[in-house]
Amino acid sequence: MQTGVRSEAMADLGEQAISKVAEVGLASQLDEADNLDVEVQTDPLKLMTGQVEAVSVKGEGLVMQQDLRIEEMQLQTGNISINPLSVAFGSIELTRPTEAETQVVLTEADINRAFNSDFIRSKLTNLHIQVEGQAATVDSQQVEFGLPGNGKVALSTTVKLHDSDQTRQVAFTAVPKVAADGQSVALEAIEYSDGQELSPELTEALRQEAAELLNLRNFELSGMSLRLQRLDVQPGKLVLQASALIEKFPSET
Repeated sequence: MQTGVRSEAMADLGEQAISKVAEVGLASQLDEADNLDVEVQTDPLKLMTGQVEAVSVKGEGLVMQQDLRIEEMQLQTGNISINPLSVAFGSIELTRPTEAETQVVLTEADINRAFNSDFIRSKLTNLHIQVEGQAATVDSQQVEFGLPGNGKVALSTTVKLHDSDQTRQVAFTAVPKVAADGQSVALEAIEYSDGQELSPELTEALRQEAAELLNLRNFELSGMSLRLQRLDVQPGKLVLQASALIEKFPSET
């Protein structure tokens, strides 16, 4: 009985140690995190040989690259192999790559925030495009990104024409699909609101920025690569499901 209690206590300590190191390593890769929780499942005998049965990561309110905020993130691994001594030195050293499944939830507000970040807005100013057959330089001002349902996204923006100081409205809906490279989201089947098609080049610029924002590389942590498997467009939120290959676990150092 005492041996069983001792083994269980060792397992708990091992799980807690790995969980804490993992949390610290993941947090070091983020600008902000409202909540981050790592759960490790193992037993003392397997842990002594570097075998961990599963790792589960759940996060809320994570702010990553390009000021992109994630409402929810879940990651689940199967068996992983680690150097057990590495935990004592504050890191998790994988002895071989491990596979995982991950899910990312983005809200309409999250994506709007990113579209109107300084990084993206700087790329939508001083655009040289054709407007009604004439060369023009324009600035795209406030961008509104919507998730109205029906499997579609909606984009609208006010455009200021430099030469005339006029402003025009551009608005369209599109169907997001997994891009052929498995890394990003492509906007297809574009439909303009009545009279709000200003320039195909401006539409393409907005499509490119949407694809850049929703590129999986923005959600990758150090040592991890993602491949988009499924896209679920719901009213008010976008759910990305991807497979992950983890070659190195994030560490604080």
